[in-house]
Amino acid sequence: MEVSAHTAAKTDTPQKSTYREENYQPMSFNEMMINFYHTTGISALIEPKKGVLTSHGEPMSDFHQTWGRLIMFLVTFVLFYLAIAKGFEPLLLLPIAFGGLLANVPIANMAGPDGLLGIIYHMGIANGLFPLLIFMGVGAMTDFGPLLANPRLALLGGAAQFGIFGTLVGAYALSQYTTIFDFTLQQSAAISIIGGADGPTSIFIASTLAPELLGAIAVASYSYMALVPIIQPPIMRALTTPEERKIRMRTLRHVTKLEKLLFPILVLMLIIFILPDAAPLVGAFALGNFFKETGVVDRLSDTMQHALINIVTIFLGLAV
Repeated sequence: MEVSAHTAAKTDTPQKSTYREENYQPMSFNEMMINFYHTTGISALIEPKKGVLTSHGEPMSDFHQTWGRLIMFLVTFVLFYLAIAKGFEPLLLLPIAFGGLLANVPIANMAGPDGLLGIIYHMGIANGLFPLLIFMGVGAMTDFGPLLANPRLALLGGAAQFGIFGTLVGAYALSQYTTIFDFTLQQSAAISIIGGADGPTSIFIASTLAPELLGAIAVASYSYMALVPIIQPPIMRALTTPEERKIRMRTLRHVTKLEKLLFPILVLMLIIFILPDAAPLVGAFALGNFFKETGVVDRLSDTMQHALINIVTIFLGLAV
């Protein structure tokens, strides 16, 4: 009897509906069309809204929401043309261009902190993870045999430092002696890495020193790399003779497996003792190269050379 009474009491208690009751307000056709218009991208491009955030969580200006988006649409179409029609670094420019297109879609706010591109940005660029993974893949694809056989070739790599320091001095001088630019020393240092024609390093340094310039630095760096096949030939023709250009580079001696195994470890130890700030990049590079040279982890080395670096390249291009 007690159970029956308790059950009856529960039955008599009015149950709250799990659905929210809303008062439906009928609208005319004109009102529905006006509401629809305010949800379109055309409305967002003409009438910028307050509270729209960038991937850094900062408020987006009215110009950025209107003319800025239209200008970026044109820039992305130019990058599409260069990558597809001209073949300039398509593996890099296509993801960057498509990411620029998605980032400027109005209302969807895909570049915001909670949007697709914002999530990818904070997942791998803000913390410097993606450039490290790319360096790991590059290390797995690199053969240091010719360099070990002829160490003087290291001087050719050292020539890239002239481009870096020249760009640093140029960017900082423009800020000091003109009113057009206003770069800080940190921003100038981030810009200077473009002179080394190294995309992942440019992104890694920019994300640390000048994250507000990351997008511009990434596009400039990879565009510069894509233009190398156009810039180099006239310079080489001007500085060399036809006979010199026909010289074939041959390995001077056989490089043993032990030398190739010890080289990345010794380079990493040298960085640890002298320049530990560079250990993340050099360490990732040395890891990929060491795995390749051991010859006992071919599956891991193959993953670094192909699947890993391809996936990271897609995410990196989309998020910058």
